[in-house]
Amino acid sequence: MKPTNNHMYRSSFSSVLVKFAVCFLLLSLAYRLFSSSFPLSSPVAIHGDETVLNLDKKLPPQVAEPPENVDDVSADLDGFTSRNGPQNCMRNGRPDSDYIYWQWKPRDCGLPRFDPKKFLKIMKHKSLAFIGDSIMRNHVQSLLCLLSQAELAVEVYHDEPYRNRKWSFPSHNFTVSVIWSPFLAKASIFEDENGVSSNMIQLHLDELDSVWTQQYDDFNYIMIAGGKWFLKSAIYYENNTVVGCHNCHNNNITQLGFIYAYRKALNSTLKFITSSKHKPYIFIRTTTPDHFENGQWNTGGYCNRTRPFQEGEVEINDTDGIMRSIELEEFERGEAVGLENGLIMKLFDTTVLSLLRPDGHPGAYRQVNPYEGKDKNAKIQNDCLHWCLPGPIDSWNGLMMEMVRRGTN
Repeated sequence: MKPTNNHMYRSSFSSVLVKFAVCFLLLSLAYRLFSSSFPLSSPVAIHGDETVLNLDKKLPPQVAEPPENVDDVSADLDGFTSRNGPQNCMRNGRPDSDYIYWQWKPRDCGLPRFDPKKFLKIMKHKSLAFIGDSIMRNHVQSLLCLLSQAELAVEVYHDEPYRNRKWSFPSHNFTVSVIWSPFLAKASIFEDENGVSSNMIQLHLDELDSVWTQQYDDFNYIMIAGGKWFLKSAIYYENNTVVGCHNCHNNNITQLGFIYAYRKALNSTLKFITSSKHKPYIFIRTTTPDHFENGQWNTGGYCNRTRPFQEGEVEINDTDGIMRSIELEEFERGEAVGLENGLIMKLFDTTVLSLLRPDGHPGAYRQVNPYEGKDKNAKIQNDCLHWCLPGPIDSWNGLMMEMVRRGTN
């Protein structure tokens, strides 16, 4: 991605103020559309692609047309609940804005900007579901706001904690659902809204979560992924019998670790998908790295970088590298079976793209004016996993649209 000249930037910046104002007005009419809570690639050619960030250290990052996406949503850091829009970094007082101008640029191919009208036209009379944890919710929030430029979604369903929701675009007979299933497998989770556990997670690795399997036949397109929840302490079951655990500190239970559980859950998920008579268009999304530095979300970790990494400046950490390797291996097996059964299944590999964007998280600005009235050395809760809106995750929808477009031609 290359910065444009300053004249173009000034013109673009003027236009974006008007567009932001329009989007704020639309979103104020649909506030309840976006409130919710959290627990926790190149396009088309997906495997092992390189990503280029052409950074000019002397100039701020700019694009010809700033993103038209302002969000008033709520999906917060793991274990925390808020209805105040933690992803709306600008509204919450983040002082810099360069992060909204950097855009993904795949090597050796073009990626059109997301076109909400064209996307809705492609999706007419279709249904799209996002199945996973709060990163899926973050992705949905981005999509709904982008689509609001063409048509406002109407919420038609939500459960009590607003984790499972469904929206309709009436003029296109198109629906978008988000299904909260952080393990994809059956799990008993004992956490309150603040992430405080009263008991160990009970995870059944050989049984999938019925919250999504029972709805599977209802969808034409599905984005699905596992994620960070597998790093939590848990007891593992198979055939309703304890087979091991992760961080359970029990001498009577074998420490199998998250690697065993993640592979098992993904394997079971892909077997279900590839053996089903229903053949939706499937995206398997890879793991999303976080950018916590000097600690984790609950131990003082923060992310205050304001520029993307350049190639070679950062490497994926061991845990995310292991998770992505499992995803690639299980996807390759599942893809081969799916092709034999007439299933379209694509790897939606956003790991490397995400790794290069430490500047795109809410950080301390997951809440409004986090430093107001506080000592300068006060410890502020940071969100270095989810993405600001507008922000890097908006580009995921451009990737998704291009893959769908090519897959339907």
